[in-house]
Amino acid sequence: MTQNTTSPKLNLSVNETLLAAFDGPIPRHVAIIMDGNGRWATSRGMNRLRGHHEGANAVRRTVESCRYLGVEVLTIYAFSSQNWQRPVDEVSGLMTLFDLYIKKERKLLMDNNVAIRIIGDRTRLSDKLQAAIVQLEEATAPGAKMVLQVAVSYGGREEILGATRALCARVEAGEFKASDVDEALFSSHLYTAGQPDPDLVIRTSGEFRISNFLLWQLAYAEIYVTDVLWPDFDEAHLLEAFGSFGRRERRFGLTGAQVKA
Repeated sequence: MTQNTTSPKLNLSVNETLLAAFDGPIPRHVAIIMDGNGRWATSRGMNRLRGHHEGANAVRRTVESCRYLGVEVLTIYAFSSQNWQRPVDEVSGLMTLFDLYIKKERKLLMDNNVAIRIIGDRTRLSDKLQAAIVQLEEATAPGAKMVLQVAVSYGGREEILGATRALCARVEAGEFKASDVDEALFSSHLYTAGQPDPDLVIRTSGEFRISNFLLWQLAYAEIYVTDVLWPDFDEAHLLEAFGSFGRRERRFGLTGAQVKA
């Protein structure tokens, strides 16, 4: 996929000159494990929550950059199922920050035709936050040119278990036979139903693991790891990742000769 040309309707604050100079292939779906907020803050003698606030700025830069370049789907890992075990004050602060993000970014998302979808176990979120999420999803859906999926209270194993239970219930109800379950039917019961699988997954802070993120969907994704901590991640770092992606040969089980043919 090649990048889109700039639209005068876009309302962006990123370095468009830098982005416009990139001439490599653009992944259709980009997934990001945003790691290093806490370390960024503590290394500067700040409260960990300050790092998350700075991380929100990196989210904005990345969303705008992906929208400019023509990425169709961007999925970011904001809060895992396991993150509920963190200190209560940090969890509370993160939920407050998430609520603020929803309110603050609403107009920007709508102006740039970005539809937001929250994936994960919403039942663990407050009723107020759940209602705000539904309102934002409905408001940003019309005319969308890019989908922003934010994984909150999300776990890949939990997602797969949920899909399996749902399919088992339908088999027990006689809707179809177990032998009818294939990859397409299974995928339709995941949080990401209807979206293409990620082409590229980026992890910041130099950690080499996927941390229970999109375990089914990342089966054939290209992996890019950078030592940059998430709050420092900017347009140039995103283009470095895209450049690395463009140099890969994606074979999907075939030989290099078959791909070239």
